[in-house]
This record gives sequence, structure tokens and C-alpha cells, in this order.
Amino acid sequence: MTALALDKVSKRFGAVVAVDGVDLQIDDGEILALLGPSGCGQTTALRMVAGFEDPDSGSITINGDRVADGTRSAPPERRNVGMVFQDGALFPHLTVAQNVAFGLRLKNGDRDRSIENALGLVGLKGSGKRMPHQLSGGQQQRVALARALAPQPALILLDEPFSSLDAALRTRLRTDVQVILKQAGVTALLVTHDQEEALSMADRVAVMWEGRILQVARPDELYLRPASRRVAEFVGEAQFLPGTSEGRTVHCALGQVPAVNPANGSVDIMVRPEILRLAPATEPEGVLASIRSRFFFGHDQLLDCILTDGTLIRARTNAYSGFQPGDNVKLSVRGAVLTFPREATV
Repeated sequence: MTALALDKVSKRFGAVVAVDGVDLQIDDGEILALLGPSGCGQTTALRMVAGFEDPDSGSITINGDRVADGTRSAPPERRNVGMVFQDGALFPHLTVAQNVAFGLRLKNGDRDRSIENALGLVGLKGSGKRMPHQLSGGQQQRVALARALAPQPALILLDEPFSSLDAALRTRLRTDVQVILKQAGVTALLVTHDQEEALSMADRVAVMWEGRILQVARPDELYLRPASRRVAEFVGEAQFLPGTSEGRTVHCALGQVPAVNPANGSVDIMVRPEILRLAPATEPEGVLASIRSRFFFGHDQLLDCILTDGTLIRARTNAYSGFQPGDNVKLSVRGAVLTFPREATV
């Protein structure tokens, strides 16, 4: 069953088209990430789903009920949607339990059970009497999630929910939130600018650019098979080398490499840093290169390499490979590359 459907939804602010004819569907129980750069229209799309903005045209349907169609729009409180904001937006003068209870229309006994169930789901059982200032940033976001889950909404909307947290806490919390959402069986739309967040949390990712959806796909498909150069450049690190393709074989600065998609003539190949294999210069296979610089990240490292023809290309290796700037190495491609027409720009 489709939990959320946007059909040709558009929104304009004066001369600026924020959302331009967006079509998007989310299945029941699915987590979908709406990924894009600042100003691409993703927050406006989220606000229209929540009922905070009205679309100029198109329709929005939640669990089979049309809530907006350009001529009428149901208010937020009648959409059965939960919302988790960037900073949690907890009421500082209310206890955790009172924050979670906000918006619940239940009698005392049922309300108390709903509060405890929601807090238990997010790992904060027994914390109802505490005040927001007594909680860490991660705990506050858990309370915000519990508040959104307590009324058992048809849909949860998450607007950059981890952006105010430090990197280590953000990584840990997004894993926990994904597990919580799956355990609750709730449908979720996550708006984020963080590629790692989108790829690691979502069942599918929709890439948005200048008000339009460029591609919707599973995280692995999006990363390995981007539909366009623009998607490839935005999601992960993409390098492009010119080449000549003959079917599924491409001749380029890296030698003769296999291609995922057949083509003939001039192409550009997408090279992710991790697809490159480095070996000592004495190895028989590969093309000769020298390492210009090294960027160490602990779990891995990036090496900028210069080919004999002057081409600069970046390779990713594990932290223990032992390669250093100044070393001569052999570079080869692991697996197959994706090709794009030479004239393609999007």
C-alpha cells in the first residue's frame, strides 16, 4: 500500500519555483530519504506534506486520503502525521512525559500507557519525570521521536533531525532511529543534506535538485548506478575520465577497462576512489602512477595519484596499506565502470 503520494506537486514563492512538478511515492513501512543541497526544495516539499505550506498545483495523498490538491488543503492536525524537527522543539517548561503527551487525545490511563510505550520504544523508559535540560542532545531527539510516535501516525516526517548533534552522536543516533522506526513499522520521510545519512538509513533515496526529483533508487543502486552525471557528482565522490568505448570495453588513461553499460564512441567513465586498486610499481598489471599527497582518516585514506600523462586521480585504500607521497605505484580498476555520453552534463 502507498502511504504517501505526491502527484505533480509544485510550489512557487514569487518568481522562485521551490518545488517543480514532483512525483513521489512511499510504500507503507518504508523509510525514504529526500536528499539534496540547500535550497533544492526538499524542506518545502516536507512542509507541504505536513500541511504547513499549501501546494500551488498537484495533489498530496496520505494513506489513501487526499489532503491537498491545489484548491483545498487539510490542516496539519487532521493529517495524522508526526513531525521531528531539526532541534527537537521540546517545550522546556514541560517534563519528558508532558512533552510526549502533547497532542495525545486520550483519557488518563490510555494516555499514560501510550507515553510509556513511546518512551520504551526509544529507549527512555522511566524518564517521564525528567526535564528536557536534564537530557543530552541525543536523548532530547529521542523524546522528540517518542512524541511523534505516540499518536501512532500514518507517517513520520524528519527534518534534518541530527544536524545539531556532534558527528559521533549523529552516527550512533541515526542507527538507533532507523531500528526504532523499523520496529514501530512506521512509514518515514527523512529530509537531509547528508549523503551518508541518507544512504545508511533509508530503504530508498530520492535525489532532489532545483525543485525536481532526479532519481529515486535503493542506496546501493543510487551510488553504483547513478542515472546522470549530476547525481553521480552529488552522491559520493565521482571522478570522470575521457575514453573510447567499444561495447563493454573502454580505452582510457587507466588502460583497457570493462564497462557496466555498453556504448560506442567517445564517453566519460565514472571512477569512484574505492574502485581503484593500488599495488607496488613492480607489479606487472596496471598503469604507472606516483602518489602526490595523502589524506588520512583513520579507517581509510585518500591518495592523490598522478598518471604518466599528467592525469590526477584519487584512490581510496585502507589505513594500513603503507603507501606514502612520493611512492611509485601501479593503478588498476576493480570491477566495471559506468559510462556516460561525453556531451552529457546532467
